[in-house]
Amino acid sequence: MTIAVILPPNEGFAPEAVGAIGLLVHRLLAAGAEGTVIGAPTAFPPFRDVPFIPAPGGWGLRRGIRYVRGVTRVLRRLRPRLIEVHNRPEIALGLADRFRDTPILLWLNNDPQTMRRTKTLADRAVLMRRMTRVVTASEWIRGRLLEGIGGQATVLPNCIDLPVLSHEPREKLIMFAGRPVADKGVDAFVAACATVLPDLPGWRAQIIGSPRFAPHTPDTPFLAALRPAAAAAGVEMLGHMPHPDVMAAMQRAAIVAVPSRWEEPFGLTALEAMACGAALICSRRGGLPEVAGEAALYISVDEPSGFAHALRTLAQDPALCAAFGQAGRTRAAQFAAADAARALTALRAEILA
Repeated sequence: MTIAVILPPNEGFAPEAVGAIGLLVHRLLAAGAEGTVIGAPTAFPPFRDVPFIPAPGGWGLRRGIRYVRGVTRVLRRLRPRLIEVHNRPEIALGLADRFRDTPILLWLNNDPQTMRRTKTLADRAVLMRRMTRVVTASEWIRGRLLEGIGGQATVLPNCIDLPVLSHEPREKLIMFAGRPVADKGVDAFVAACATVLPDLPGWRAQIIGSPRFAPHTPDTPFLAALRPAAAAAGVEMLGHMPHPDVMAAMQRAAIVAVPSRWEEPFGLTALEAMACGAALICSRRGGLPEVAGEAALYISVDEPSGFAHALRTLAQDPALCAAFGQAGRTRAAQFAAADAARALTALRAEILA
């Protein structure tokens, strides 16, 4: 018997289409954690170094119900000794009804007070009773989960593989990577770049990302309004790019900004930017301070002068910019995938004991 790792139904598990949860699961398993991944069928070849079983289609009016039924068919053949569900409380609860003798670990990467089946105090109390163990990716998520109900949950932060960096000088590039939506502060990024780029000869700015984590998605009204502002500011909008290409761009960029307005449950983009050696500018929302520690220059996203000042400070002081980049690399090493895989293996052993 093995350990079954259940992806969300909308999460790709292929190099060309992988989402954040699939990426993290792959990092953990490739670093030595045991597991067979179960997910929605994908048109792309799955990662070759991790076992993957596509869940067949089930029946039912709601997609979540159909997915649970398809996963159930796989699990009954696989007979795992532990079921690990990523970021979908309703799926974990549905599987708990069907596999009462199998321990279930639920791993949360988002704010539980905004998720189906965990929005209310009563829902979260039921969840804590039904799950064998709940893991959260940050202390911030843990606090949101247990607020008003108490109980115990284990924090296992998201992880990273530190890339090998080139010795080439970094480009004079300021970068935003993520969904171009208001919650991510991309409009504040454009406004700050509009202020500072005229004063920074040779510097340029880019936005990488699409609203729905996929290529060829239609513009939202917000994005349609942002495009002319970005063009006027001299900010390139590159749209969706495969994750390896985003990481490569971060390894070239001197500065990466993560100016989130919403409470980031963790802040994976910030961790990836630090791992790539870029100087990080970010807000203090949600779990971002847990990730960046003292290795970032913090800004208030809706104070344009402060954001612009932070960009100008790093761009005009190469030594300071390099120092923040090195501090970020050192900080990111604390989230190494190999260490996370060992921590997860130890937690699983504790549950199974």
